[in-house]
Amino acid sequence: MNDQPIDSGADGVEQGKRLIRTGGERGLSLAERLSEHFQRLAWRSPLHNMRLKGRHPLKLIAVGEDPFFGDVERGNALLDGAVCFRGEQRSIASLDFARPDWSVAMGEYLHGFGWLRDLSSVTTRVTAAPIAEALMQRWLSAHGDKVSEPAWRADLVGRRILAWTAHAPLILSANDLVYRSSVLHALAKGARHLDRAADRVAPGPGRIAAWCGVLVAGLMIPGGDPRRSFGETGLKRALEQSMFDDGGTVGRSPWGQLDAVQLLAILSNAYEARRLEPPAFVASALNRMVTALLGVCHGDKGLGSWQGCAPVSGAMIEQVVEATGVRTRPLKQAREWGYQRLNAGSTVLIIDAAPPPLARLAAGGCASTLAFELSDGPHRIVVNCGGANMATASLPNALTEGLRTTAAHSTLVLADSNSTAIHPDGSLGRGVVEVELARTESENGSRVEASHDGYVRRLGFTHRRLIALGGDGRDVRGEDMLLPADKRKRKANTPFAIRFHLAPQVEISPTADGQAAILRLPSGHLWQFRCKGGSLAFEDSIWIDGAGKPMATKQLVITGESLAGGANVSWLFHRAK
Repeated sequence: MNDQPIDSGADGVEQGKRLIRTGGERGLSLAERLSEHFQRLAWRSPLHNMRLKGRHPLKLIAVGEDPFFGDVERGNALLDGAVCFRGEQRSIASLDFARPDWSVAMGEYLHGFGWLRDLSSVTTRVTAAPIAEALMQRWLSAHGDKVSEPAWRADLVGRRILAWTAHAPLILSANDLVYRSSVLHALAKGARHLDRAADRVAPGPGRIAAWCGVLVAGLMIPGGDPRRSFGETGLKRALEQSMFDDGGTVGRSPWGQLDAVQLLAILSNAYEARRLEPPAFVASALNRMVTALLGVCHGDKGLGSWQGCAPVSGAMIEQVVEATGVRTRPLKQAREWGYQRLNAGSTVLIIDAAPPPLARLAAGGCASTLAFELSDGPHRIVVNCGGANMATASLPNALTEGLRTTAAHSTLVLADSNSTAIHPDGSLGRGVVEVELARTESENGSRVEASHDGYVRRLGFTHRRLIALGGDGRDVRGEDMLLPADKRKRKANTPFAIRFHLAPQVEISPTADGQAAILRLPSGHLWQFRCKGGSLAFEDSIWIDGAGKPMATKQLVITGESLAGGANVSWLFHRAK
């Protein structure tokens, strides 16, 4: 995406700014697919294995620190002899890395050794070490000397190096010298692999993870100064390619943003363990990343449900931000990352005002352009269904894919179709290319007006959405317009639906005229909803919670038909109590 400023307005906001989705609409090109295929073949070649041979360290120079808390439920499961992740469970005793029978997500959890954080968060070193070493031995037997995907995918190797060095006491406590030598050999081999493979990962958290692995290896393995210098150059380049200037990551996922923040924080701790200062560009990137991350947090301090992300809890966000040492306020206008934040009083409103991410930069991107979420203090009111990339394994694939659709987001859906196509293979296709945006601030509040071209090619309409938040936070006024973008004839009117998915704790009481509703929050606050220009209905919906589990909820749906000349629907959320 790139942006083209047109005019400068109040609060430093660019009026009429266009956010453009560039680089293609159909995922990887043929050349890119062939390149990936040949890279995988290269990994399997004897030559690549020869390059990875070399002396392995007898010990680590220092041990870093993982400053983040793990998942207590998953940690306790490990104590009970099982690996659990997003609804999947495998017994440690029967775990066979050579014959994987698990999902991609579970595989990444196992090969990236993220489970070490969970285990270390629930027990002592004495208790955890035998469990960690048993899992490590199983992994080494299958993958210690054999370079193959997914175990040796560069981003997972980077995460593994960070986990092994930060939790070294759990995996290197044994007196078995052969076992300890095998661990250190795999660590050194992984570092040599990353020297060549780190740049092969798509820009985003994965590439950042790979280069952080290079750097941590350079810091912790004896004789690593040349690798550290090489790694700092590579990480700086990776950050430039993986981040927008406003601090958002190119995949546009808040979870990816949180992941990148944690990676850089662990890297910074590795420098501290060596009593070295991290490069200035690392601190700068962390500052911008945290500021952008806070911009998509609600009044409960938790993340919103954007681009496959589930609503990560406020407690986790606070703990992560505290560990970074960054002190900053939420970013209101992430122009390139694409999120606009409006807040007044206890009300927070977040709008997706950019095209979806490119398929090659984000797996599981969502057709969510111009959707919004709304919260009042610690309680969410309007949400997106969310969680497509974080849902539990128990959810059917059809439902998980459905969470990516436009209908699963709080925005307008035209002709029951996605604003950006989602192909059967999961990649994003044609749709939103350009988003026009204008934002103004005044004593009376904030106003965002944006439009997208996702329906122009197929249906001939531009969707324009106006949202204004009053200065006291008690009124959210909106207007959805369908504007004819060409003069081609339409044989029939085009149906539309404007969806407002509600948080599970919101109670709905329809009014007698059928055009309004009273929304009651757990705090006792009452919000009135009213609309004009369509018929209001109340339908079932689902919301994916922070654990990736579906929760039943409701949605407000305004339906109507657009004539050839377009349509206009207005709506209002007013806090009455």
